[in-house]
Amino acid sequence: MPWDEAAAPTLTSNAPHTPLPSQRTVPGSSVLEYETRGIWVVAARGAYDMDSITPLADALRSAARKHPKVILDASGITFADSAFLNLLILTHQAATLRVVAPSPQVRRLCEITGVDSLLQIRDTVDDAARS
Repeated sequence: MPWDEAAAPTLTSNAPHTPLPSQRTVPGSSVLEYETRGIWVVAARGAYDMDSITPLADALRSAARKHPKVILDASGITFADSAFLNLLILTHQAATLRVVAPSPQVRRLCEITGVDSLLQIRDTVDDAARS
């Protein structure tokens, strides 16, 4: 089932002052935000280019302003271009950014441009939260 047809998970928390996840969408993509282990996670799904990057950029910019460490779950990203790459670099400059499970296309983009040597790429959100 494609990401855009899947229902967003319902997350709840009994912890005080833990914000519930929020979701931002544009056609063909979605951004889910939540907290785990005191670290803000932005889970992106779909394709990101200069026409669709705004919800993801808003989420990462806001997260970097409020949290010293931000995790981007990139496992559901199906396409990314230079606008996405630029966003990763800007977020990395503003906060500690961990990129989790990038799709083969995103991983290849990072390798070709050398951004993979700049970013911290992890296999799972739990791994990114621990390190």
